[in-house]
Amino acid sequence: MASTVSAHREKKAAAGNSILAAVFLTVLKLIVGLITGSLGILAEAAHSLLDLVAAVVTFLAVRISDKPADYEHTYGHGKIENFSALFETVLLFVTCAWIIYEAVRRIFFATIEVDPSVWAFLVMAVSIGIDVSRSRMLYRAARKHHSQALEADALHFSTDIWSSAVVIVGLVLVWLGQNVFPAASKVLHRADAVAALGVAVIVFFVSFRLGRRTMDVLLDRAPDGLPQKLREAAAEVEGVLGVGQVRVRRSGPVFFVDMTVDVDRNQSFERTHTIADAVEVRVQSIAPGADVVVHTDPREVERETMAKRIRAVAYRNQMAVHNIGLHEDRDRVFVDLHLEVDDHLSLQQAHEMASHIEKDLLQDMPEIEQVYIHLESRGTGIGDGLDVTPRESELVDEVKRLTDEIAGPSRCHNVRVLRHGEKMSVSLHCHFEKDLSIIQIHDLTSRIEQRLIKNIPGLDRCIVHAEPASH
Repeated sequence: MASTVSAHREKKAAAGNSILAAVFLTVLKLIVGLITGSLGILAEAAHSLLDLVAAVVTFLAVRISDKPADYEHTYGHGKIENFSALFETVLLFVTCAWIIYEAVRRIFFATIEVDPSVWAFLVMAVSIGIDVSRSRMLYRAARKHHSQALEADALHFSTDIWSSAVVIVGLVLVWLGQNVFPAASKVLHRADAVAALGVAVIVFFVSFRLGRRTMDVLLDRAPDGLPQKLREAAAEVEGVLGVGQVRVRRSGPVFFVDMTVDVDRNQSFERTHTIADAVEVRVQSIAPGADVVVHTDPREVERETMAKRIRAVAYRNQMAVHNIGLHEDRDRVFVDLHLEVDDHLSLQQAHEMASHIEKDLLQDMPEIEQVYIHLESRGTGIGDGLDVTPRESELVDEVKRLTDEIAGPSRCHNVRVLRHGEKMSVSLHCHFEKDLSIIQIHDLTSRIEQRLIKNIPGLDRCIVHAEPASH
């Protein structure tokens, strides 16, 4: 925040100082131009007057562009700087037109005496000194803060440098015609007007380049090569499988980047968000301060297991599945799975969900012959449970006895009994040999859970926590 405030202050200070410089130069050139009758100096006075107008416009534009985004201007107010630059470019073209008209009139149709006095040379020298100082300061601020309005203001002052130099050359030639080469005075007398034409040519071409860049920004033209650089940078981020659309636009000094990247469709939302954040950081390393929006598209990866593909189809439909079973018989695959549904749904609604995911699975994976779906409550709520373990010692002993029949003696511990109205649930820890495989452990814990539920009246839920036995 402090750096942003400092940047705003620097931009406004640069624009404000330009106004003071433009006022001084305009008044000085106008007075000397009227005294000497030099079209070159009067042209410079007109040019400086437009510099003053441009400096005021720049100052106002910089103030407005620094306002934060609001409800009506969601991208901020940065475009006002680009409109300011375009307006200043139009002013420069108007200046060129007037100078060309007056120069042609003086060369071919009118004769006006020019007095190349020491004051004429002095004012142009002072003008060049001030213009050099202001243009450097403005260009420095424009590059630092990426401000096209300040760049346009700097252009006004930098063109003054060259045009002032051309005017001095014209005045020198007029003086030579009056004092050194009187025979050529008629020709050299027109050098002032010719010099003014030179001013117009310089201003026109420089203004044209700035105007073209300004129009590029207003028409949202992406800077040459920037989208490709951003695409290559995003592709290097770990977890990005591909880069789709890349859009870049500029508003004032700020770039806005919209990008689509492909990620593994089986990754968690948290992992996907982390990848998007990493892409944003890489983009901002190339376009500092850019406002970046990264959209992630799920994509199937090579050698994806069928279970992952099934989960991906479920995620795509905003559903959750578990206990996926796959059975193959002569190149035909049969799938059974548990589909989690909300408790409040009716059977008809839940069946429609199951039919929808079944249709998608058969369409996406033709190798599947048939899908069997078990509807299961998602259990989103937290039910009331009363810990009755201390007064259910006989039940705890029965749990241990039934468990020992499958797991072995003295393997069961930390038994807890919770009562939910007329129903009960049991959780327990059980030691198993540490070398057993996960498949074997799953088989043993499932057998224990099934035996307890079958043999203990009122027990409808059982969880066995497996632990490696220590000898």
